Amino acid sequence: MQNKPDEKVVVVGLGYVGTPIACLFAKAGFLTVGIDVDPEKIGLTNRGRLTFKGKEPGLESLLRAVVTKKRLVASVNFSECKDAQAIIVCVDTPIDFETKKPNYKSLKSALKSIAKYLAKDTMVVIESTLAPLTMQKLVKPVLEANSNLKAGKDFYLAHVPERVMPGRLIYNLLHYNRVIGGIDKKSAERVKALYQKVFEVDFDVTDCLTAELTKTVENTSRDVQIAFANEVALICEKLGADVFKVRDLVNKCPFRDMRYPGAGVGGPCLTKDPWLLMSSVNGHLKDSLVALSRYRNDSMPDHVVKLTKDGFAEAGKNLKGSKIALLGLAYSPNSYETRNSPGVHIAQKLLKIGAKLAVYDPHVEPEIFDGQKIKPNQNLEEVISGSDCIVLATPHDRYKRLSLLKLKKLMKKSPIIIDSGDTFDKKKSEREGFIHKGIGKGYLRSG
Repeated sequence: MQNKPDEKVVVVGLGYVGTPIACLFAKAGFLTVGIDVDPEKIGLTNRGRLTFKGKEPGLESLLRAVVTKKRLVASVNFSECKDAQAIIVCVDTPIDFETKKPNYKSLKSALKSIAKYLAKDTMVVIESTLAPLTMQKLVKPVLEANSNLKAGKDFYLAHVPERVMPGRLIYNLLHYNRVIGGIDKKSAERVKALYQKVFEVDFDVTDCLTAELTKTVENTSRDVQIAFANEVALICEKLGADVFKVRDLVNKCPFRDMRYPGAGVGGPCLTKDPWLLMSSVNGHLKDSLVALSRYRNDSMPDHVVKLTKDGFAEAGKNLKGSKIALLGLAYSPNSYETRNSPGVHIAQKLLKIGAKLAVYDPHVEPEIFDGQKIKPNQNLEEVISGSDCIVLATPHDRYKRLSLLKLKKLMKKSPIIIDSGDTFDKKKSEREGFIHKGIGKGYLRSG
């Protein structure tokens, strides 16, 4: 059902979250205005082009359609907020990776600009991920102080944390249930009624704090679980066992769900949200489970480099000056996203040691790394040819189809494989003449 032509929604921030949300509101019949402080993003959006790289099924065609129909326009002018029924904020909320504290510079700026034009009865929705208590201690005070209006009395305010992920932006928005945390019950119900016009999913109505906690805890939980898997992998290496066999057997027991170990954790959420959660209680508590899990996952790229050094030592080769074929720059299997990727960290560390690096990732667009030393080559044979070692940083499904025999023919003598997933069987690799080192694959040879 199409909405009335005068129903206007403003989406602030035209990135991974704001762009698909703006498109779906426009598709539902709202006159939608996307606001961003970056003129380049405004130009791209108004030409029906995405502001970011990567394969997002259905998104760019939807963007072109709503722009062509003039249901979505982009602007740098926050004055567009003055006659909006709702203003949805989707700006970045990063952390300072040195202090581990939230950086709300973009959020504060957006809120102050919105407040100048905030009218009575407008809904303000924050989709950006927030540390618990941020709605109460920052968002509400900034909006009220700069608008002379009161949240819950003059305007409605709610937190609806996003649940998107790269490669699935549209899918997640259309299929994942949403949490609506209102500053009061009326705000939550008004926002729920608005979102129901666009998204046919279930909505859980609660308060702001519970919504903030839900988002940060769901990502922190996953990070801690991955850290446990990585810890078990290191134990298996020391004892000479295969962590992937252990995992398979553990998960045959009901109510167990051990995650996959790997080269670390990347992406825009799992590396950030645990620190947002901990910042809300003043304390990153260096001995806390959350902090220790973050440190364990952040240590895994260094561990992959250590395995690489061990492989070269066993082969009697000098790592410096040797050619290494790095497979994978995306932060997770079959994804195009490289933000905070362990593969990128591994590449940087290997370059610093003096290795000659060739990189292959079929999911990552080379243009993302223009002007950098790290740049994917889409020709796998060129990447492997003449290499001393393959470092598999991201276990894309495509790599499982690679032939060890063909790889060996392309590589130099005493070839080395460093496997951060469960892509290459250790025994089979060694039978084919490879030196094989893998995360969770015991150093002890068996049979």
